Order: sequence, then structure tokens, then C-alpha cells
Amino acid sequence: MVGGRRNINAEAEDTSEIYFPHWIYKRLELDEELGLPSIMNAEDKVRARKMVIVSLWCIQTDPSNRPAMKEVRDMLEGSVDCLQIPPKPYLSSPPKSPAGSSTATLVSIQ
Repeated sequence: MVGGRRNINAEAEDTSEIYFPHWIYKRLELDEELGLPSIMNAEDKVRARKMVIVSLWCIQTDPSNRPAMKEVRDMLEGSVDCLQIPPKPYLSSPPKSPAGSSTATLVSIQ
């Protein structure tokens, strides 16, 4: 696992380090090391960064933000420079749409 630590660290001094994905986001945003001491060369670092970004897309709280497997494959096969860091996932449920803003589709069966 990236960083060699558990998903939740209740003893963390900084609250941003309590939830593991937030710790990873912080490292990516600051372009810091990902806590993988066994990675020595630049090519491995690029591969690790790519896998981390793709994995963050896959754990999005809102299922509609998660990529399909074909998109995951395309991201892993593509350049790391083309990847965007996804929005940080919520620790709780994502915000709901305001009342009255939902849409419905009627299907007529004849």
C-alpha cells in the first residue's frame, strides 16, 4: 500500500492525516514522495503516481464520478501528464440535490 500505513490513523497529529486518501491527496498536490522507499528510479515513480491517481478516481464517494473499467484501462495505458487529480472524496455522504431539482424521465411502453 502507498505510504505503508493504514486507511485511518486515529493517532495522527494533523487531522488531514487521519483519513488515508486525504494524506495521499496532500502528497500529490505538493508533489511529495508517496512513501514508497523501494521505488528507486524515475520510471517507477511515474508508474506509482499514475496508479495512485487512478485509484483515487475509483474510490470517489459519488458513484457517477467513478470511471468505467475501460476508462481505468485507458488511464493506466496513457500518459500520467494527461491525468487529472480527482476531487477529494467526502468522509460522509455526498451533498444531496436541493429539493425540487431532481429530474425524471417517463418511458412509454406501447
